[in-house]
Parts: sequence; C-alpha cells; structure tokens
Amino acid sequence: MKKITVENFDAEYEDSIEQQQIDKFVCDEMGRQIHRYIKGMSGSKQIMLKFEEQLSSLTVPQKEDAIARYIDLNRKAISGLDFKIVLTRAMANYCDTFDYLLKLVNDKRKMVYYLNRIKSKYLQYHTVFEEKGKFGIKDHAGKILVKPEYDFLRTVYTYVDDLQVMPIIAQKNGKMGLVLPDYHDTVVADFVYDDISLRDEYPYFEATKDGLTGLIDKDYNFIRL
Repeated sequence: MKKITVENFDAEYEDSIEQQQIDKFVCDEMGRQIHRYIKGMSGSKQIMLKFEEQLSSLTVPQKEDAIARYIDLNRKAISGLDFKIVLTRAMANYCDTFDYLLKLVNDKRKMVYYLNRIKSKYLQYHTVFEEKGKFGIKDHAGKILVKPEYDFLRTVYTYVDDLQVMPIIAQKNGKMGLVLPDYHDTVVADFVYDDISLRDEYPYFEATKDGLTGLIDKDYNFIRL
C-alpha cells in the first residue's frame, strides 16, 4: 500500500464512510431504475411491489447482488441508463453542501473510480460458450456456471419475485431437462422431456413428455394439463 503523505493525500486517500454511503445511494438509484423499468412493463405492478418488498429486507451487498442478477436476466432494464447520472445523484444524496458535491463531481479520479465500481457491481453478465460441440455457461468472471455438456441451453429470461435462481432449459442425449446455474450442474428436472418451453407466469415451464403436455411445478414435478 502506498504511503499517504500531505502531498498525495487527495490522490491516494480513500474514505471508507464515503464509499459505504455512496454505495448505498447508488444501490437506491439502481433500485429505482428497476422500479421504473418494471412499472413500464404491461401488467407488472404486482411484480414491481414484490421486487421492492424482497429488496427491502436485504443488506446493501445483498441488494447489489440481487439487482445485478435481475439486470443479467433483463438487460433492457438499463438500456440508455447513464451511470454518470446515477453516480451524481448518489453523490448529491451523500453531500451536505453544494460546494462539496461540486468537489466530488469534478474529481476525475474519484468519478472514474466510482463509475468502474458501479459497473463491476451491476454489470455481471453470463455468457454461453461452446466447447467440442457442446454448450455451457460462464459467469461474468469467467468461472463455469454450467459445464459444456449440453446440446442446447436456454437461459430463462424471466423475473422471479422471490429472487431465487432460475434453472436453465437444457438438452442432453436428445431429451430436455432443467439444470441450475450453480457451478455444480444440479439437475432439478431429469432429462426425460421431449420439449420444455418458458411461460410468462408461474408455473414457468410447460413441457411435453411421451406425447403428453403438462406443467413443471415449483418442486419440478410434471403435472398433466
């Protein structure tokens, strides 16, 4: 760690309280952005209220993680969002004087630091990759979420109001199943289905098995229609 001196104080010193509070206010702003996005979606008021209810009981790091997961599955939620505006609003909430706000906003080093911090917290996108003709999924850091063992993968781009991890629709040996993106390839619905499709509401999966159509419930049981 570089030694702090009078000469380099402004450039090197990090205020942990400032960082903690700006993180909190940024998190509040990101939550409001998701609120606006969900509110703008047709017939989604109940989802919006449940989302905010779930967030209200979480710590700031937990909220950051939940919002990042939401954005990963609903990337249009931040379409056109200017993170400089998000940061400036957070700084305004933190500062107790206008002069202090101007000092923070005009500090290029701090602005770059906090903008990079925001992006690292909230832009955590997974990617599908191919290896030897099979498909897998990596997280934002490049760690393997789902091993490349599948002929087909479909990430479930839907919001679940209890913030649970949604399974991936996968195909293996000609059959469809559901696998959790949990770094362990946990199979929650066996590979016995001819087809699995996504619904907009619970139960989220409709499936076909042996010529019969049904729904896969929260315990991953097949319920005939």
